[in-house]
Formats: sequence, C-alpha cells, structure tokens
Amino acid sequence: MIALVYFVHGTTVDNENGVATGWRHGELSAKGLSESCALSRVVSGSTFSAIYSSDLRRALKSATLVFGDRYDIFPDGRLRECDYGQMTGSPVRLIQSVMVDSISRPFPGGESYKSVEDRVARFLEDLIRKWRTGRIGMVGHQGPQLALEVLLQGKSWEQAIDEDWRRSGDWQPGWEYSLA
Repeated sequence: MIALVYFVHGTTVDNENGVATGWRHGELSAKGLSESCALSRVVSGSTFSAIYSSDLRRALKSATLVFGDRYDIFPDGRLRECDYGQMTGSPVRLIQSVMVDSISRPFPGGESYKSVEDRVARFLEDLIRKWRTGRIGMVGHQGPQLALEVLLQGKSWEQAIDEDWRRSGDWQPGWEYSLA
C-alpha cells in the first residue's frame, strides 16, 4: 500500500485578490511564503519516500519551501490545477458557480474536472508501478485534490465539490489517502 499525503500550495496573490489562477503560474503572496515555511516546521519530523509537485510555479515554490532542504522534488504536470481556459483570471466566485456544470463539460477553451480525474488517475497508476509501498508527499491544487476524493474516497464529483474544505475554511497540514 502507498500512503499519500496531499498538501496544497500556499496562498497566492491571486487567492488574495479572489482570482482563479488555473494554469497560470501565479506567485505566492507574503502570507503564502509564511504558510509554506510554517508547514515545513510542522512536517519536519515526517518521512516520505518521494515528494511530487504540480509543475506550476506556485506549487513548486511551496514544495521547495516545505521539503526542498530534505528531498528532491519531482514536478509533474498531471498535478496541475484544472485548466479554466477562457475563464482563467475570472473571479473565484464565478468559477465556483459553474464547477458542477464543469464536471463533464470543459470550461470554454479549457478542460473538465473529469479530465483532471483522468490525468490524476494516470499519475496514481504510475506511482503504483514505481513505488508499490511507501509514503508519498504531493503538493498541488484544488482540482487534483478533488480528483483524489473521487478516485480514492469513492465520492461523486458533486459530493467532493460540496464537501471541499475550501468552502468551510477547514485547512489542515496535509490530507491522507491510501492507494492500494
């Protein structure tokens, strides 16, 4: 069995401005830099077989601040946020209002959440082939984390969206999943 621990990147300038970053790289804000450094201290006693990160700069920067002094970080485009296409840069509330509609139907010029699920599933298949057992850290975004809820927790997309911690503000220093 592989134990996965999913970490979200620190707060970005776009997050603070209520803007959906999507596939743009985005930059960590001062708060996001501080959050990542604090998370590094929280997980300093944890051991991982590997650390994977989205290849977008905001996630890679968080991963480097949290784990870079102890682990090599493997960037992987399959852990990117959902591609909002023409809606990239839109207010987050607008993205939130069409999330359920975008489960199977792509954002205009972008991708659907089912597409995110497919790429995360391929990532997980590769992890199983490479590691078989171990504890893997992952740093990413909302879309891939929701896909883990669907793939590994048996939730529907509607349920994963409705129960997303971002709606309640119940952040935690890593979410644990099991991959058999």
